[in-house]
Amino acid sequence: MASEKNSYLNHQLKNQSLVITTTLGPLTLSAYSDYAIEAHYQYKNKRNNAAFLPSYAIKEQALKQKILVSENPQQLILSAGKLNAVINKSPFSISYYQGEKLLVSEEAGFFLSTAAENNQAYNVQGFRFKLSANEKLLGGGERVLGMDRRGHRMPLYNRAHYGYETQSNQMNFSLPAVFSSNKYILLFDNSAKGWMDLGKSEQNIMQFEAVSGRMSYLVFAGKTYPELINNYVDVTGKQPMPPRWALGNYASRFGYRTEQEVRDTVNKFIDLDFPLDALILDLYWFGKDIQGHMGNLAWDKAAFPTPTKMISDIKAQGVNTILITEPFVLTSSKKWADAEKSQALAKNTNGNAKRFDFYFGNTGLVDVFSDKGKTWFNRIYKTLYQQGVTGWWGDLGEPEVHPSDILHTLSDGNVVNGDAIHNVYGHQWAKMVFENQLSLAPNERPFILMRSGFAGSQRYGMIPWTGDVSRAWGGLKPQVELSLQMGVLGMAYTHSDLGGFAGGETFNKELYIRWLQYGVFQPIYRPHAQDNIAPEVVFHDKETQDILRKFIKLRYNLLPYNYTLAYQNSTTGMPLMRPLFFANELNETTVYELDGALKDKSENELKNQRSLSLMDNASSYFWGDAFLVTPIVDAGVKSVSILLPKGVWFDYFTEKKYQGEQTISLATNLDTLPVLVRAGAFIPMIDDIQSTQDYDSSQLTLHYYADDSVKRSAGEMYEDDGKSLQSLSKNQYEILHFSAKQNNLNKHDSGEKNIVFSFNHTGEGYPNMPENRQISLIIHHWLTMPKNITLADEKLKIGPNTAESEVYWHKTAKTLTVKFNWQHQPLTLSIDN
Repeated sequence: MASEKNSYLNHQLKNQSLVITTTLGPLTLSAYSDYAIEAHYQYKNKRNNAAFLPSYAIKEQALKQKILVSENPQQLILSAGKLNAVINKSPFSISYYQGEKLLVSEEAGFFLSTAAENNQAYNVQGFRFKLSANEKLLGGGERVLGMDRRGHRMPLYNRAHYGYETQSNQMNFSLPAVFSSNKYILLFDNSAKGWMDLGKSEQNIMQFEAVSGRMSYLVFAGKTYPELINNYVDVTGKQPMPPRWALGNYASRFGYRTEQEVRDTVNKFIDLDFPLDALILDLYWFGKDIQGHMGNLAWDKAAFPTPTKMISDIKAQGVNTILITEPFVLTSSKKWADAEKSQALAKNTNGNAKRFDFYFGNTGLVDVFSDKGKTWFNRIYKTLYQQGVTGWWGDLGEPEVHPSDILHTLSDGNVVNGDAIHNVYGHQWAKMVFENQLSLAPNERPFILMRSGFAGSQRYGMIPWTGDVSRAWGGLKPQVELSLQMGVLGMAYTHSDLGGFAGGETFNKELYIRWLQYGVFQPIYRPHAQDNIAPEVVFHDKETQDILRKFIKLRYNLLPYNYTLAYQNSTTGMPLMRPLFFANELNETTVYELDGALKDKSENELKNQRSLSLMDNASSYFWGDAFLVTPIVDAGVKSVSILLPKGVWFDYFTEKKYQGEQTISLATNLDTLPVLVRAGAFIPMIDDIQSTQDYDSSQLTLHYYADDSVKRSAGEMYEDDGKSLQSLSKNQYEILHFSAKQNNLNKHDSGEKNIVFSFNHTGEGYPNMPENRQISLIIHHWLTMPKNITLADEKLKIGPNTAESEVYWHKTAKTLTVKFNWQHQPLTLSIDN
C-alpha cells in the first residue's frame, strides 16, 4: 500500500453535509438516516477517470438528513442521530460509533496502490479499515467460502462460475459489502472491477480497492441484526412485493423447443395433480439452436406458430409465461442491423458498435446505460408484454463477456469503459426493465429474474439465482450459505436451480428429491436444468412424483405464511431465509415469551456470544420465525445432527417434542425433510389448489404449537390482492393478528382459563377481500380433553372426534381443533382444561 499523508485543512456545512477540505482534496460526509453515514472522497488523481460516477447503491428517493457537528482542537464529531463519525484531524482518519460503542475505524482511509491478477498489474485505490480481534464478517455476495469470510481476498467482478460445487471465490453476483458480528454493515459504493480483502493480506485489516470509479463507502448500524438489515434497506431500497404467483411452482428447463412441448408440459402437470404457476422459456423461443440466434428476440414461428394464443391458453390454466432475454446481439441475428443503426450497442474507441467473440457467436452488447440502448431494448420488451408475457428472465447479465475497453455512454453524456461500470451492468438492466414495466402497467408487480446485480438491486424487484450450479451433491451443499449471505444484504429472493443445472449423466433420484424438498423452504420454487435429464418432476418415476407431490402441495398450503414473509421483507428487509445467529433477535412482529427468560446484562452478553458462535453455521436456517430447516446434502443419510436454538421445538412431520439449546440427532428418510417448528408458532395455511389463480384464504387453517414453556406468543398474516404494486402504499391490504396467552396449560386443578387466543384485523382492505373467514384452529400438543371452550363469551360444544364437529380433540394426534366463522371483528377464544 502506498498513500500520501493526509491532513485536515478546514470544513464547512453545505447542503446538509459536512464538507472537509484535506491536503488530498475534499471529503463529503452525509447522513441518510439516524443509522447511516456516507463518506465520499473526491480526491483527484490521474488514475481515476471515472470518479464522477454516481452512487448506484443509494436509492433514488433517498434524502440527506440534518446532522449535528461539533469540534475540538483534535477532532470533528458528526452526529447522524444514533450513529456518530469521529474525524481525527491529524493523522486524518474517521471512526464510527453507535453510542459509546466503537463499530469500525479507518486504518489509512483512502489509499493508492497496485493489485495483481493473472499476471497483470492494476493501479487501484480504495479504503482500509481496522478489524477487531474476534470480529466475524459475512459479505461479498455469492461465493462458496463458508459463512465467515474473514481471511479471504475476493474479486469484486461479477463472473459466472459454471458447474461450481463446494468452493468458489468468484461468482455471478458479488456484493462489495460486509455484515459484521459487531452489528455494522460497511458498503463500498463502487461499480468498478476491484477486490475486497478481509484480513487475508494483513490479519486485522479490511481493504476495499477498485481500478476506478466512485470513491465512497457507507456505514450502517443497528441495535440488532434484523434492525441492521432494516437500516441498510432503508437507504439502498426495499424489495417490492412480488406477485403471489411468484411463490408457486415453475416448469423450467434448457429448454422447451416447441409450442406443442409447452402445452404438453402444462397439461402433464395438471393431469398428474401437480400445482403450477409459471413456465419459463429458455433461448429456443427465438431460435432452433443454442448458437447463432442470440439477439433475435422475436418468436421462431416455425417452432412457436401461435405464441400469443399459447400464452393466453396456458394463462387460462393458471400458468404465467416468463421469457429469457440476454443483452447480447449477435452479428448473425435478425436484429443486428437494427441495433447498430439505432446506436443501441456499447461502442469501441472509434465510436462504432464494439464487436467481440464469445461462446454464442460474434456479438455486440446492448448499452443499458445509454438512452438509445434503453429505448431500443424497451421497445422489444413492450412488444412481448403486449403479447401476454408476464415475467422476464435476464440471463448473462454480469455481462458474461465484457471487454475492458468497451465504452458505455451514460444518460448525462459521460463515457466510461467496461471495467469502470462492470458490476452494475445487471443492476442497471434490472432498473431499465423495472421502470419500463411500470410505464406499461403502473400498478402491476414486475417479475424480474436475473443472475447478476449490485447492492440495492432489490429495489427493482430483482429475483437472483445462484448460477449454473453442478447437478451433484457438491452443488447442493453450498446453497443455504449462498442464500443466507445474499439475504442479509438485501437480496432476499436468492435461490438455486432446484435439482442442479450443469452436468450429470444419469438421473440421481435421491439428490433430486432432496434438492426439491429443500426448495419448499427457499424463496423461489424453480427446478431448472440442462434437459438431458428432465428437471420437471412430472417426467420422473411414480415414487419420485408421489414423494414430491406432497412437498409441492405443502409449498402451496403455506402460501399465507410465505406471503407474509414476503410482506415482512418488503417492509423491513427481513430475509425469508434467516441465519441461526438471528435466534435471539426475532422479527419484532413475532413475540415468544418463555418461562424463566433472563433479561439481565449477563444474559445479553451470553446472547451475543451464542450469536457469534452461530455465525459459521449454514447447515440449518430459519424459514421465517416458525420453521427450523436442515436440508439433507449427502447421499444415504439416515439421521442428521441439529443444533437447536433456545425454546421448545416440534418435528413438523412426527410432532415429537425436543428441548432447545442442545444438539439432537433427528432420524430421516426419503419421504421427509428435517423440519422443526418452534413452540408458540402460528402457521396459517390454505387447502390444496392447482395454481394461485385459485387462491382463496376465506377457508383458513391456523396451526398453533402449544407448550407449557410459552406463556405468550403472537403472529400475523398479510393479505392483499396478490398483484397490485401499490397495495402497501395505498393501504389496500389487511393484516390478521393472532395471539395466545396461557396459564397452567394442562393443569387440571387450577380451574382457570388456561389459554386465551385473541384475533384482530387491521388494514383498509382490498378488492374482493373475504367478508369473513372460516377458521379451523388446530392446536398441536394438546394433551387432554378440554373442560370448557368459550368463543366471544359463548360456550362451544365439544363434539365427537370427527372432522364435522365444530370442536374436537384428537386423542392420538394430541390436537385440539376449533372451527368458527370470523367476520374480522376483535375476537377472543378461551379454553379451560
